[in-house]
This record gives sequence, C-alpha cells and structure tokens, in this order.
Amino acid sequence: MDPSTSRPAVVIDNGTGYTKMGFAGNVEPCFILPTVVAANESFVNQPRALTKGSNWLAQHSAGVMADLDFFIGEEALSRSKSSSNYNLSNPIKHGQVDNWDSMERFWQQCIFNYLRCDPEDHYFLLTESPMTAPENREYTGEIMFETFNVPGLYIAVQPVLALAAGYTASKCEMTGVVVDVGDGATHVVPVAEGYVIGSSIKSIPISGKDVTLFVQQLMKERGEHLPAEDSFEIARKVKEMHCYTCSDIVKEFNKHDKEPGKYTKHWRGTKPKTGAPYSCDVGYERFLGPEVFFSPEIFYSDFMTPLPEVIDRCIQSAPIDTRRALYKNIVLSGGSTMFKDFHRRLQRDLKKIVDDRILASDARLGGNVKDA
Repeated sequence: MDPSTSRPAVVIDNGTGYTKMGFAGNVEPCFILPTVVAANESFVNQPRALTKGSNWLAQHSAGVMADLDFFIGEEALSRSKSSSNYNLSNPIKHGQVDNWDSMERFWQQCIFNYLRCDPEDHYFLLTESPMTAPENREYTGEIMFETFNVPGLYIAVQPVLALAAGYTASKCEMTGVVVDVGDGATHVVPVAEGYVIGSSIKSIPISGKDVTLFVQQLMKERGEHLPAEDSFEIARKVKEMHCYTCSDIVKEFNKHDKEPGKYTKHWRGTKPKTGAPYSCDVGYERFLGPEVFFSPEIFYSDFMTPLPEVIDRCIQSAPIDTRRALYKNIVLSGGSTMFKDFHRRLQRDLKKIVDDRILASDARLGGNVKDA
C-alpha cells in the first residue's frame, strides 16, 4: 500500500509576510513564521587561495557551507541582527515568488526542520496568488518533484481555499467574493461554484505593509523618538496590537482630542544597540492606519479608489447571473482584515454604494424598479 495515501497531506501556505504550515485534518497550522531567509554570505565572498588545489577545495567547501548555513523565520531575523555575515532576503514579494533559490531553501527548512517529515511519504498542498503566471507553477512543480521527490502535488489559489474554509454541512456555498488583504498584495476575487472568474479579479496596490509604513510615517512626523533600525518593526507591532477601524474619521479625531488619556496608548521598549529604554505615544495612527483602505488619498497620490468601491466594481463586472450570490457571500481573508470593526465598515460602505445605485436607477426609470 502506498504510504502517502494513509498519511495526512502536508499543507504549506506561503504568503509575502508569513508562512502557515501543518498537516491536513488539523484545526490550525502547526507553525506560523515570517517568510524570510538569512543566508551566510561570508563563505561565498572569501578571498581566493593562491595554490590551485587548495583553491578548488576552498571553493567546494564554500559552496557546501553556503548551501547549509542558512536560517528561516524568527531564527533568520535574530541571526541577521546579531551577525553582519547573514543577509536577509524575502523570497516572496507582492504575492509572487521573487527568488527561487531562497524559496527552495525555505521549503527545505519547512519540511525537514519544522514539520520533520519525509516528503516522499506525503502528498503536498501549496498555495499561489490569484495573478500568478503559469510558469511559476512549473517552477514549483519542478522543485517539489525533482528536489523533494513528492508523490503528489496540488497548487490551489489562496482565495478559493479561503472560501472552502467556510464550507460546512449547513453552508455548502462555493460561490462568493473573497477579499484577500495580505502583507504584500490585496486581491478581490469572485468565485462561482469553486471556479475563479479570472476576468473580474481586481487587484489594488494597498496591503498590510503599506498600513505599517503609514503608521511608521505618522509616528515619525509627530516627532516620536523611535530607534531608526527598529522603527518598522515597532510600527508593525503597534498596527497589530492597537489599530482599529472607525465608522467616521472626523468623529474619531474629536473623540481623541476630547479625551486623549482614554484613547492614547503607550509603547515601551529598549533600544537594540544601547539597551536604553524608550517610550512613545500611539494616538491618531490607531484609526488612521486601517483608514488607508477606505480613504486611500490620505497615503497615496496615484490611487484613489476605496476598497468597497473596488469590491462593487468586481461584482458588477462578473456575469449577471452570479451577482446576487456574490453580493450575498463576501469572505474576508488575510491578516489585514482582522482590524476591529473592519467588516462592519466594509459592509456599511458597500451597502451605501449599492443603495445609491438602486435609488439612481429607480429615479431614472420613474419608480418602476422593484427588488426581486
């Protein structure tokens, strides 16, 4: 009997910011770690030896050590901070694999060091971004079959899996719009009966990383004294711990101005180089960070379309017979949709857009429009 059929499949979801991995059938991933690789470049850059024989040996040793001496995830981040020999690289940028050598190293550590399984004994389920080129699937298959010798591989589109995650005995629904807001890319993907409507996919240049950069910019402009080398990481933690979505930005400003003690949070830490303690206030950026999705003009000068409007355009461009089902089932996916009240604000703004269109249509046709 083939052992791979009796053992659970390995599931690895590679995102721009984080990778989630585990085994099929588990309630949650076994490991969630940053998608970064730290490789030791000192072996590659060492000076050449004088003699011919030793030069060959040195080059061979350097190649072997360069292949072995690397770390991923939190280990990679700590190594790159503690030693200047380790170069940090992101294998995935904006949802697409940018460096295939680093990606292969990353998968190698995921399989052997974290999941600790033999890839020849398990089927594999990997994920890809909606706009990925077919060539990327070929590269992925080549690495998985030729390097790791896996018995079977399925590469799924991330939003389809997000829709499938809500599939239960009581709710057998594989039609809906998936709003996937990740760390490096944001996609609005309509899915009908489990199949992606490719022509209606919308992509916007606002993602979780942009929210972090905006929070970082706001704190710097206000004059908060953050350690330069750690400011992005602090902004990311502030975003994850303190940011929320407001219903009205003007009312929120007034609330913060009237009772600053109630709404202002404090961040404390120690400088990595000197060890000196520092503290900073977290004020308006708590609600201004997520506001980027609903009022992009506060951060972008070249992109002005709010996320609810993008979702509406996506559904309107889909086949007319699927639109009702798409409006009925909007699924949020990705870490940047987890801000408090994000779903309420999105639902309210989207409902307003649809209601305004119905009213305009009603007025144009003289009140003869009725809801089906």
